[in-house]
Amino acid sequence: MVRVEEDAFKVEVLGTFDEPWAMAVLPRGTNILVTEKAGRLKHWDGSRVATTLELPGIDYGGQGGLGDVALAPDFERSGLIYLSWVEAGPDNTRGAVVALAQLDKDRLAWLQPPRIIWRQTPKVTGKGHYSHRIAFSPDGKYLFVSSGDRQKFTPAQDLSVNLGKIVRLNLDGTPAPGNPFADKGGVSAEIWSYGHRNVLGLQFDAQGRLWDLEHGPAGGDELNLVKPGQNYGWPLVSDGDHYDGKPIPRNATRPDLAQPGISWNPVIAPGDFIFYSGKMWPEWQGQALIAGLGSGGLVRVRIDGEKASEQARYPLGNRIREIREAPDGSLYVLEDGKGGRLLRLSRK
Repeated sequence: MVRVEEDAFKVEVLGTFDEPWAMAVLPRGTNILVTEKAGRLKHWDGSRVATTLELPGIDYGGQGGLGDVALAPDFERSGLIYLSWVEAGPDNTRGAVVALAQLDKDRLAWLQPPRIIWRQTPKVTGKGHYSHRIAFSPDGKYLFVSSGDRQKFTPAQDLSVNLGKIVRLNLDGTPAPGNPFADKGGVSAEIWSYGHRNVLGLQFDAQGRLWDLEHGPAGGDELNLVKPGQNYGWPLVSDGDHYDGKPIPRNATRPDLAQPGISWNPVIAPGDFIFYSGKMWPEWQGQALIAGLGSGGLVRVRIDGEKASEQARYPLGNRIREIREAPDGSLYVLEDGKGGRLLRLSRK
């Protein structure tokens, strides 16, 4: 039985955005960068939505557009940020990219405009399952990117392409040394893990372990502990079925494949997640707090070794796309869609 806690937070509305997708909290703590899908990078300065930077050339539509924003591990010194978005290709194809840019940290203007350092390969038709979440290894040396299956299913099992994969890169976007399929060369040298569907959350826990949060089909959303070289099963297995009702063999039928830490059926349709480390809710430290699109709020999950268990849900009345922890341990969350609000959640 899922525990639901209504009216659990003090909620403060900080600003409103047009289809926000991701945010990054600047070192000052009360300054936040927010991406909007249509191609704008906005800045909440602690009291209002201020600076807007336009990013031209973004293919906006369906699930595509401007996606993630992440501060480089040395941001305070360098002003470098990473952005992901969707670009168009020939013959009605498109794919996600990751770019590196440099900000003037005081004026929040470009010192160096975004330069693409990584691409999904190949570009394909359709406008879904880009994933394009960004994470950095705890030592700050490596860049991890989630690359969705682009609703094409079988590429997730094909090691000659980077669709349906999590890739591990150097900070300049080149393949990192020591990746499990480096000996295959080409795009294969980027791949860290495979058999993924649509990964919209990618985070390291306090132990330095990488986890992903993944959309299933009709059922079967997953939180996975991601290990190098492992096959996470899509589309061979899932704890959900195809949208037309055609069954998919369950994860448990293939013990040779990586098993989810937890799966949901019915789905929660996750946005992003964090591992909470703050002092406002010390009893939650080390647990995952998941932004729920389908569940319309937050989902709290406890980690036990390589498995996980849901602890509670916190309805917020809207689809929640993104979540970040504030320096004081409160939570910043972004609602999904047009007029999506930036909220600060604190303890009552």
